[in-house]
Parts: sequence; C-alpha cells; structure tokens
Amino acid sequence: MSVFNHTPASRESGTEARLNKVLIANRGEIALRIVRACAEMGIQSVAMYTEADRYALHVKRADEAHSLGEDPLAGYLDPARIVSLAVQTGCDAIHPGYGFLSENAEFARLAEQAGIVFIGPASAVIERMGDKTAARDSMRAAGVPVTPGSDGNLTDVEQALALAEEVGYPVMIKATSGGGGRGIRRCDDAGELRQQYPRVISEASKAFGSADVFLEKCIVNPRHIEVQILADGQGNVIHLYERDCSIQRRNQKLIEIAPSPQLTPEQRDYVGSLAVKAAMAVGYENAGTVEFLLTGNQVYFMEMNTRVQVEHTITEEITGVDIVREQLRIAAGNALTFRQQDIRYQGFALQFRINAEDPQNDFFPSFGRISHYYAPGGPGVRVDTAIYTGYDIPPYFDSMCLKLVVWALSWDEVIARGQRALDDMRLQGVTTTAPYYQQILAHPQFRAGQFNTSFVSDNPQLLSYSNKRQPRDIALAIAAAIAGHAGL
Repeated sequence: MSVFNHTPASRESGTEARLNKVLIANRGEIALRIVRACAEMGIQSVAMYTEADRYALHVKRADEAHSLGEDPLAGYLDPARIVSLAVQTGCDAIHPGYGFLSENAEFARLAEQAGIVFIGPASAVIERMGDKTAARDSMRAAGVPVTPGSDGNLTDVEQALALAEEVGYPVMIKATSGGGGRGIRRCDDAGELRQQYPRVISEASKAFGSADVFLEKCIVNPRHIEVQILADGQGNVIHLYERDCSIQRRNQKLIEIAPSPQLTPEQRDYVGSLAVKAAMAVGYENAGTVEFLLTGNQVYFMEMNTRVQVEHTITEEITGVDIVREQLRIAAGNALTFRQQDIRYQGFALQFRINAEDPQNDFFPSFGRISHYYAPGGPGVRVDTAIYTGYDIPPYFDSMCLKLVVWALSWDEVIARGQRALDDMRLQGVTTTAPYYQQILAHPQFRAGQFNTSFVSDNPQLLSYSNKRQPRDIALAIAAAIAGHAGL
C-alpha cells in the first residue's frame, strides 16, 4: 500500500528453515491475515471454527478447516483440544493471533510439550509478562521506569489504602492477570478505593480466574505510546518504532497512529531503546509490543503484550516490514531479516477499528446481517477484514467488522486520506463507528496532533453528528439493489 524510497537490506542467512503446516488458533480478520501470509510463504494453513463461523472467510480461504463443535466460544478457548487438533492434522506450528488464547501460558506450554512450535514467546515468558506484578519487577530490574505503586499483589484493602496515601490519589486498582482493558478501576479518594477494591477482585476472578490485584499511581491524561519489537532465537532484538494509541474509550483503542505525531526524535529514540531493553531482559522471542504512558518527558512502562497486536498494520505501512511473515520466519528458527540500522519509517499511518456499535447509544453492539459492503480503495488505503455482503456478524465475539488503514507522506495528508476512505466505505445493515471517526478527524485538537487518553471523554459533543443518509448514498444503494436483483 505505502511507497518507500529505500529497501532495507536483508540479513544473509543461507538456506532458510521453513514451517510446513500451521494451525491458526483464531478467527476473523487476523486468521485470514495469517492464512494469506502462509500462502505467500508456501506454508499449508489449517483453520478451525465453531458453528457460528461455518461460513467465515478464514474457513473458506485456508487449505484445511476443521469444526470445533456447536458452542460458539468453547472450542476457541480449549487449549488441550486445539493442540490435539494440531497434532492430528500434522501441523508443526500454531499461530494464536490475538485475543482468545494468544497470551495463555498454559496453551503455549501444552504446544511445547506436544512438540508443536508456538508462534510467540516461550510459555515461561508469557507467564512472567502476563503477571503484571512480575512484569513490573522485571522492568525495574532492567532499568525500565515503572509507575509508582505496589511491589507485589495487595493483601487487603487496608494495605491498598495505606499505599494510596503514600503515592497520592488518583490510583488504579488492576487485575494482576488482566488485559484488554478489563479488571481496571480508577479511584480518586479513599471512599472510591474501598468501594472499587472488591469489584476489581470479583471482575478479575470471573474474567481471569485469579483474584490477585495490585495498585499503581494513576497517570492523569497521559499519552499512550506502544513500541513494536521483533526478537529472534539468536538474541537479536529490534524495534519498529512506535504507535500512538491515545484515542481510546474506556481503555479500548479506537484509532491508532504510527508514528506518534506527538513525540520528539529524542523521545522516539528513548522509548524504542526502552522497548528493546525490556524484551532483552526477559529473553523475549517473536513479535511483541511494549506499552508506555507518557506525561511531559516522563515515560512509564505499562505492560508488555506477548502477541501480534490488532494495530500491527500501521507499523507495517510506515516501515515496509511484514510482521506476520517475520513471526513465521522466527518461529522456524531463522534470524531476523533486518538489523536495527536497516529500519526506517516514512510518512504516517492511521488505523480505524470499524466496530459494529452505535456510538450515539453508548456504543451498544449492532450485530446482524451486512446487507451491502463496499470496500474503500485508492492510493494509500488498506482494509483488513473477513466480512462480505450477506455475512452475519455473530453476537458472540468482538464487534470489530474491519480495520481501515490509511497511509500518506504527511500528517495533514493522512487525515485527509482517512476522511476520504471513511466516506468511500459503505457498510450497510449494521450501525458502525465510522461516522464518529469522521468527527474525530475534523476536530482541531486531533488535526494539530495534540491529544491524550482523555480526548474521547473530553469531547462528548462529537457524538452529536447526524446519521441521516445523503441523497447520493440512497441513490447508490437503490442502484446496487436493482443491479443485484437483475443479476448484473
């Protein structure tokens, strides 16, 4: 999609090892993304699905597809069954994608025990970095700054109250095994802390099977910056620069940007070096992301995601590096294709998570059948999706329909391209977040490249847009319906 005036030099490695057959332990657009990468590399792909996904594109496009049964979720969350399927189908590797079991240490451990390559870090590393207190300890030891807070898990609310007085309110109570924005509560005073403490424990127990929680200082209105890293089995670690994920709602990302328009070159180099240091400290291997909170010139480690990210697309667009391809190469035992000095970035990229949600109704899910879908196109536009006209969005999974990615040489140009691409897209039958993103792109603060994690909550007026269809849109929809009826 994007255009580059350089070609990074590949590392000389002789004859490369290659995986033969990969089970994709996921669904939707990320499963399809992995299927396509496997096809380009001559690797056989095996899809798995539950009945709700019988007609999904990843099922149609993989070399093989195997049912996990009627229950829409159980099959995707059963590590023993998935590893058994990999063995039965002759796979030598499993790619977990993101979500589901992608950061489940037991899943990785079962694969290792079965002699199946887990395309990600070792189970011990996943376990260590999935435990937020252990991760904080590892970062402290490596010299990576962490937010002030508890040294380990909290024993009771009284300990939490004493520590909150020490670090100062507001504070965050977080599930030690949490992720995805769940198991997190902000507390602005002692009364809120007493009230929220048992709620976080309850939510953590239900969502993650662990009641462990910890406390850290709440960094008010920070910028949320994450750094993409790649690491091979020979000890080589590089970063692919950063992404700005500050446009989020209730800890859920909406629009991601690469690189951040808010960092100076010095800050960019600093967070990149911290991410590499963090990965090396824990013996990381494969693709991962180190997340930071920035306030002023102060940088704090937040967490490490031991998997490919939803927003890996924008890093690919500015660097030209195929991250999923590199994952498959590393898992086969090859050294990184690139050295750090080979990595350059060009232009800016935006990713819009087009969710089947109604922003004007508190982002209520809008599942159902897609009556018409027209993908946006043109220069600098990429769409990662598994939907199509006539597809029924199941109510059991994440509400994301597609990832719309745009790239351009300058910040102003990428905003204009984003507006044009959002306007090009037609997704009918469900309500989506696309019109809301148009409002964000038009906001002077966003256009100036100055925003933080409070942008969405600070601008509720952006939800007052009109959903009325324009005459041109209606005419196009009628024309498409007539053409379809006539078999044209």
